[in-house]
Amino acid sequence: MIKKTIKHIQTKINKTSDSVKDSQAQGAQRAMLEELFNDYYLQRSKVYKMNFFRGIFFGLGSVLGGTVVVAIVISIISLFVNFPLIGELLQNTQNSLEQSQ
Repeated sequence: MIKKTIKHIQTKINKTSDSVKDSQAQGAQRAMLEELFNDYYLQRSKVYKMNFFRGIFFGLGSVLGGTVVVAIVISIISLFVNFPLIGELLQNTQNSLEQSQ
C-alpha cells in the first residue's frame, strides 16, 4: 500500500516537473520572439523600406512570370493547330490571344 502511494506521488512529481520544463521552454521561445520583434520595431524605417522593395520585386516577378506562361501557352497551342478536330478551335484561340497583345 505504501509503495503504491509512493509510486503515485512520484508520478505526480514527474508530471509536474515535465509541465514546468515545458512552460519554461515556451517562455524562452516567447521571450526570444519578443526580443526580435522589438529590435525590428525600433527600426521602423528599415522595416518599411524592406517591405516596399519586397512588394516591388513581388509585383515585377509576377508580371514576368505571367508573361512567360502566356508565351509558353501560345507556343504550345501553335503546335496543335494542324490537328483535324481541334485545329480550328486552337487556331481561333491563338488568333484571339495574338490580337489581344
